[in-house]
Amino acid sequence: MDMYKQIAQTWRKIYKENLEVLRIRAEKWRREKAIIRIDKPTRLDRARRLGYKAKKGYIIVRVRLSRKGKRVKRPRSGRRPKHMGVVKIKPNVNYKETAVNRVKEKYPNMEVLNAYYVYKDGKYIWYEVILKDKNMED
Repeated sequence: MDMYKQIAQTWRKIYKENLEVLRIRAEKWRREKAIIRIDKPTRLDRARRLGYKAKKGYIIVRVRLSRKGKRVKRPRSGRRPKHMGVVKIKPNVNYKETAVNRVKEKYPNMEVLNAYYVYKDGKYIWYEVILKDKNMED
């Protein structure tokens, strides 16, 4: 069995049984900024599968997103509460897309290759986005 397959199995095991490892990491991640550049991917197997290479021109960025729903102002005129249209309003863009869009704004000179899920708790969800320098050649 190759190394990346073993790493993938370990991550599957962590997500199923032993989330304590990630909970400890998430405590540290909560105190960091929302978008932070990291030295190496948290999930190497996933990053490699999505196009990451450990060479100049490739970077990994961890993005923290809030898991709150979309907020809508409450209408002023009289309506039945059922027809107010305040609760249960969902954004049309999923978390991964939102993470990618935020990173694009922060790093305009980089090209987004892909993104992958890392962890979520009650308040936040974390993704890691793989970026490649547009000017660098393979």
